[in-house]
Amino acid sequence: MRVLVTGSNGFLGSWLSRALALRGDEVRCLARAKSDVGLLEAALEGGAQLVHGDVSQPETLGALLDGVEVVFHLAGIRRAATRAEFMRINAEGTRNVAEAMVKAGARRLVLCGSLAASGPSVGGRPRVEADPFCPEEWYGESKAEAERVAFEYANALEVTACRPGRILGPGDKENLTFFKLVKRGVVVRILGPERRLSVVGVEDAVDLLLLQGDRPEAKGEAFFCASDETTSLYAMMRTIADSLGIDAREVPVPEALLSAAGAVGDWVSKLTGRRLPVSRKLARQLLAPGWTCSIEKAKRLLGYAPSRTVRQALEQSAQSYFEAGWL
Repeated sequence: MRVLVTGSNGFLGSWLSRALALRGDEVRCLARAKSDVGLLEAALEGGAQLVHGDVSQPETLGALLDGVEVVFHLAGIRRAATRAEFMRINAEGTRNVAEAMVKAGARRLVLCGSLAASGPSVGGRPRVEADPFCPEEWYGESKAEAERVAFEYANALEVTACRPGRILGPGDKENLTFFKLVKRGVVVRILGPERRLSVVGVEDAVDLLLLQGDRPEAKGEAFFCASDETTSLYAMMRTIADSLGIDAREVPVPEALLSAAGAVGDWVSKLTGRRLPVSRKLARQLLAPGWTCSIEKAKRLLGYAPSRTVRQALEQSAQSYFEAGWL
């Protein structure tokens, strides 16, 4: 196929672009003109083509979609100072992509959404696709709105949405803070009830996106994307310590202290312009009762079969961080 990947230079986008190129698709990797495209090196070496555009500027998209059959829409932001900025990029950016696809005659839109759109799991029950959206913060709201926007075009396009949990693997920076803490000999245990997490190795996330790009059963459907396992932040950090061979000490963190640290992190980020790893958004995520989802629908309809364990994904991440000099 001739495909376009938006957000191709990001963590997940670069892995997806490489997989598409390796299987022989004609891949256009969309990135903004001055973006860092270092993660795309393997995809470009595999034959993918780098093209410049911006999903928030619809006039840059039209020519890039010439002859494209499938668009994997991954472009978006995870942090912003205002709700309006989240909506402008994540939701309206999706509308711009869909409009350009309709005009160009493209066939299928595969939207990468997020478990954050559905909101936390409550009472130990994993989220299922039929549950209503219940996001708890701006990012989740914008991803829920992006999905609603995408499915507005279901009469003109084959629309399908993927909702990953927390993604792990080489190149990921969202979870790097936890590795750095462990390397310093610290394992965080947030006080209160255990909070379970659905996570997924990046290669398994790519596998589901590819299925959604190919399979007719994906049309008109949304799918959660995760591993067969659930974990917790504490368990993840213990596994990281084991993989690094570090005898880390347990540091209990009261809920109120984590909330306060998130507020301070946002204040410092706003004051200095530096994005600190601790924020209100992260604190709210870590203090939620759980972030779990069921992947039975993806298994049943698409044959999705995640094969990487949480431990394997964490070990791959650790190795890549050392190789990149991040740890």
